[in-house]
Amino acid sequence: MNLNRNIAPPIRPFDEIGIIHPEHRVMKNGIPLHVIQAGTEDVVRLDLLIGGGLWHQSQPLQAMFANRMLREGSASFTSSQIAEKLDFYGSMLELSSSVNCGFITLYSLNKHFAHTLEVVADSLKHPLFPEKELQVVRHANKQNFLVNSTKVEVTSRRCFNRALFGSDHPLGRNVEADDYDRLTPDILRAFYEKHYHSGNCKVFVSGKVTPEIVLSIEEAFGNEPWGKVAQPSTMPAFQPRQTTIRRHFIEHPDAMQSSLKMGGFVIPQQHPDFLKTRVMTTLFGGYFGSRLMSNIREDKGYTYGIGAGIVTYPDTGLLVISTEAANEYMEAIISEVYAEMDKLHNDLVPQAELDMVRNYMLGDWCRSYEGPFSLSEAWIYVETGGLDEDFFTRSIEAIQSITREEIRTLAQRYLCKESLIEVVSGKKVS
Repeated sequence: MNLNRNIAPPIRPFDEIGIIHPEHRVMKNGIPLHVIQAGTEDVVRLDLLIGGGLWHQSQPLQAMFANRMLREGSASFTSSQIAEKLDFYGSMLELSSSVNCGFITLYSLNKHFAHTLEVVADSLKHPLFPEKELQVVRHANKQNFLVNSTKVEVTSRRCFNRALFGSDHPLGRNVEADDYDRLTPDILRAFYEKHYHSGNCKVFVSGKVTPEIVLSIEEAFGNEPWGKVAQPSTMPAFQPRQTTIRRHFIEHPDAMQSSLKMGGFVIPQQHPDFLKTRVMTTLFGGYFGSRLMSNIREDKGYTYGIGAGIVTYPDTGLLVISTEAANEYMEAIISEVYAEMDKLHNDLVPQAELDMVRNYMLGDWCRSYEGPFSLSEAWIYVETGGLDEDFFTRSIEAIQSITREEIRTLAQRYLCKESLIEVVSGKKVS
């Protein structure tokens, strides 16, 4: 077959994403098990979701460290034995914590899954929170915190969150260095005992999932209740207390460049406008060819990169615009951001520009959900966000159907200059 490489291949319209849906089961002790059968390699990803995160903690860092310390010693294994066994079997264990969940994620070869699951199960069900290991982990994290606290991006983000939510809100209550010193095994154990139990757990497994894999999961986590079983954790109610001050400045006299955070409250992801608003936000500042990048990077040369997007939290969302640039360009960048908002308020976007954004977003969807592990992340996003299983279908429909007129209406509705907080962290320019 002879190919003429001077002729571009035809562009084919995107029909549907065809995302694989999980098979939903319930194990004997009531834990939901979601099986995503995808992939051809003999490898799986296991995710255990615990309903307890930053939103539920009684003091800063409690949720993160309770999760992080699971690998530092259990009833049957020391921290070094846990690390050695996972390494020996070619497995990887990731521990993380979010606003409303703790995550235990295991990547394992199928042939070694039962052996690695034994280690993970003991770590989850019988952790020790040893004092010696806690001191090491606490010290390392505190040193990283002290280093990061000198960075303009970090100080601007901390100020931005506090300005929007207030210091009494979990999302506005910034971590301080002394918070690391207040962590004790008893404090971590108290959080663990309240939230880490079979009544507050969900399981996802993805990859080439065999009946033997499912049986191992059921034997490790699903046959009997474990932990101090109670009702699933609920989300406490917190009300943001946004400051009335619009402009905030954190001075770093020696900073070579400044960090800018702009933003404010918008709609949550359950709102009917959310999916199409995300398209509008992508056009505004969500990819390399966006309005903000084309103007502020390509045309003006003020920065290497600037972005805008919607960050979702329980019951709310934030429009966040972020960049770093030379100190002397900050005021000009802020002016250009508002100028681009005005253009979207007043003018219809060219059809070619909308088509480009549409094609970018559809292509990004295809890339994001082509593998078994990314599929797991997609469905965990749906689960933790309280979304329905039609979310991905509706997302595609929103991208395909949005019009130029809707882009302008949504910009007028949600790109509200008057309500945005501006935070600049860097060197003061006279």
